[in-house]
Amino acid sequence: MSGLALDGLTKRYGSFTALQPTHLTIPHGQFVCLLGPSGCGKTTLLRMVAGLDSPTEGRILLDGTDITHKPAHQRNFGMVFQSLALFPHLTVGENIAYPLRIRGVPKADQGREVDRLLGLVRLPGVADRAVSQLSGGQRQRIAIARALALSPKLFLLDEPLSALDAKLREAMQIELKLLQERLGITTIVVTHDQREAMTMADLVVVMSQGRVRQAASPIDVYRRPADSFVADFIGMTNLLNGHVSAGSLAVEGGALAVPGLPASGPATISVRPEELRVHREGAGPNRLPGTVSFIRDLGSHVEMRIDVAGREMIAVATPQDRPMVEPGQRVGVELPPTSCVVLPS
Repeated sequence: MSGLALDGLTKRYGSFTALQPTHLTIPHGQFVCLLGPSGCGKTTLLRMVAGLDSPTEGRILLDGTDITHKPAHQRNFGMVFQSLALFPHLTVGENIAYPLRIRGVPKADQGREVDRLLGLVRLPGVADRAVSQLSGGQRQRIAIARALALSPKLFLLDEPLSALDAKLREAMQIELKLLQERLGITTIVVTHDQREAMTMADLVVVMSQGRVRQAASPIDVYRRPADSFVADFIGMTNLLNGHVSAGSLAVEGGALAVPGLPASGPATISVRPEELRVHREGAGPNRLPGTVSFIRDLGSHVEMRIDVAGREMIAVATPQDRPMVEPGQRVGVELPPTSCVVLPS
């Protein structure tokens, strides 16, 4: 089997289970984001893959070989920590060459490799600079170059961009994704930033309370969430609980025609804010009557919050498609049937 496979990987600390039995397959060359709130187990999982922590149960397989108990320094994985851990007393070039020197690579070869890696991360000619002379984004690139110095089989990053400001972080997300595509190296990033995961990942692994809730492409995680946690955690959504009756979903404020409903019983649906349609008339197919409570214009889009039978619903529209409604106005909120995702109960 080509790639990384986690077979029942589990981590317990006494009576506390930090990672529930996890089964996950990552094909070679994919960019994977472990996404979830703080304490969900994503860093625990990454550290076990890196060999920094030992699993309580389960196996880690790389290209079919069991590496569960292989020491970290023998796995040939590159890792970038949140703190970057650059040596302040060494130059940029010396930082990048450090793992090469430890491995006994000749000095002349070290210099050539440093120059190659600096070109790879688009920072040529800075080898002789002090680390303190670099910006946050430049230091990030140097940490990445150092981790790539030994041509690792796997590239692991633990929230590497969290210390950067928003604009620089988004630029580095694109840079990191483009670099990974050029190298074709399997990469796993821990993040709590949904936008970061949606930008970079081929595979998003959403985690909560020590277990994987869904592992899928970014668009599948967003459009077809596995459960209410994933739907609510990824971006914004409207969750409606109701009861199936006569082929439709009865909710507070009305009844909705939704494909894929169970034959009877309780049901929950998720509808993304950009899928809702706000009408000045309350009556109509698949519409729920409500009152506009708040509107904010964010330039690229307009966000409307609407009180529907005591429940707040959020609708988003482009400036061009903005309905002419105002706070306090009675409206109809349309939920297109094909935009409603039925979630497991």
